[in-house]
Amino acid sequence: MIRLYGHELSGNSYKARLLLSLLELDYEWMKVDLLAGAHKKPEFLALNPFGQVPVLVDEDTAIADAQAILVYLARQYGGEEWLPIAAEPLSRVVRWLSITAGEIRQGPESARLYHLFKATNINLERAIQRSEFILTQINNHLADREWLECGRSTIADIATFPYIALAPDGEISLDSYPNILAWIERIKQLPSFTGMPGIETAAAVG
Repeated sequence: MIRLYGHELSGNSYKARLLLSLLELDYEWMKVDLLAGAHKKPEFLALNPFGQVPVLVDEDTAIADAQAILVYLARQYGGEEWLPIAAEPLSRVVRWLSITAGEIRQGPESARLYHLFKATNINLERAIQRSEFILTQINNHLADREWLECGRSTIADIATFPYIALAPDGEISLDSYPNILAWIERIKQLPSFTGMPGIETAAAVG
């Protein structure tokens, strides 16, 4: 039995929920009340000493960190569909996992933390600058392709999608990035897609 520990407003928790849904895997959702400090309690720290969500527990295996969970689920249950095995395409997918934890975290994710959760330790001006930089890069990258890599949806798309789609929560407009807006809609049309607060499920096509 798979258990996923997370919070419904966490974009990182959502990444794991989304891939679980796309893989059509059954799992038990274990809400961690971040506002009540549940992520700092001994029982949760036993799963992840960093005190962060999400954490995925698959039988006796516990995996912390959203990107690590995506890699685990893709390789364990998705074959090569979501995570290529060959070195060169694999390296390109992994690069986007790094961008997710770097530029996207410093940009749209930080702006969302500032506005939605009143995080006072965020440099908003820097977050806006980083957002404009990475959104421009991704919009340009998507100018001649439908997916980030491999000509199909991979965990590169799943890792980067939530905090880009949630950018308006951080008062970062996506109106100037038409290729990103089209990509967001493509992801929403994937079979078994599920949303979260701020990311609604797309209307059925046809």
